[in-house]
Amino acid sequence: MTIEIEYESKIPLELPYEEIIKTVVEAAMEYERCPYEAEVSVTLTDNEGIREINRDYRGIDAPTDVLSFPMISYEAPGDFSQVEDDALENFNPESGELLLGDIIISVEKVKEQAESFGHSEKRELAFLTAHSMFHLFGYDHMAEDERAVMEDRQRELLDILHINR
Repeated sequence: MTIEIEYESKIPLELPYEEIIKTVVEAAMEYERCPYEAEVSVTLTDNEGIREINRDYRGIDAPTDVLSFPMISYEAPGDFSQVEDDALENFNPESGELLLGDIIISVEKVKEQAESFGHSEKRELAFLTAHSMFHLFGYDHMAEDERAVMEDRQRELLDILHINR
């Protein structure tokens, strides 16, 4: 499994962020029973950096906590049965790994939301990583029933990792 992590913020996140991200990504892969080795890119940026990406890709000129850019179109969330049908698009030809997508996290939002919600920065970073991983698996939270499923999966994953509020 390849987990690329780029730290592009001048604001320090004083915790073992690489270890936390890798642990959550790997646990999410196992939880979702992904049958492939995969590639995920994670960028840690600041509010200005994520605001620019949010503006350019979503038309929302404001910072957000996390952005997810899935590379795969699923028939149903977490259904990997069709990914080999478009192997040239879905797999890295050099490594053979499934190209799940990109995660962008605002370090400033990690700090702000941890304080606001009264939990640790570790928990907030783990939550945002888990949330984004489920987006990369095709889950969404636009409709109420989808939101409930996604929230349950996020909570269960963090419970398995003993990363609680």
